[in-house]
Amino acid sequence: MKAGKRVIVIHVRDDVEKEEFMKELQRLNLPAFIYVHGKLNSLKINIQGTKDEIREAVKKVNEIQKRVHARLYSRGGLYEYSLEDIFRGSQTTVSAQILLKTLELLGAKVLFDGDKLRTSLSWEEILELSGKLGEALSRISLQTTKQIREVAIPVAVAYGLDVEDVLERLVEIGAAEFKEDKFKYELVKNKEQALEELIKTLEGEE
Repeated sequence: MKAGKRVIVIHVRDDVEKEEFMKELQRLNLPAFIYVHGKLNSLKINIQGTKDEIREAVKKVNEIQKRVHARLYSRGGLYEYSLEDIFRGSQTTVSAQILLKTLELLGAKVLFDGDKLRTSLSWEEILELSGKLGEALSRISLQTTKQIREVAIPVAVAYGLDVEDVLERLVEIGAAEFKEDKFKYELVKNKEQALEELIKTLEGEE
């Protein structure tokens, strides 16, 4: 097919939006050739390729712009993220359950449909939070089960505590025990009950 060219101008509010847009654009794997010229408040995007390649590239560029806008600028006080974007941006991965429970404990607004997360935390805040969760996970992942991690990590990060101290506290209140044969901490109460008793204990100390 005959090669062609299309030029798109994307308007950006600031350098943060420009940087986020460029990061996303660089991750695209498209057959079309894309060249970007950055100006003060805009990005001039030259797309070269066949008609189909150009159409696909334009579609992807528009999707990127919508995604970047959703996570940088709130609508009704809420920002919108995909979990993939959060974990890629923070260079860490935790379960959705851990992230959502931590947001809940922090008192943040949370709406999650299984794919998109809408919350009152800004992009910088959600990346910082995700990084802290990932750090806590890396410290206890080998010595814990999935269930106890979903209690200990959100509480540790939300209350600013050492995650290993939280594990010990769960044992102290009879909600968990250390299984010598498995070298792992495990809950002996259900997750909701363990969480409730742990928080009650912590708040009673304040």
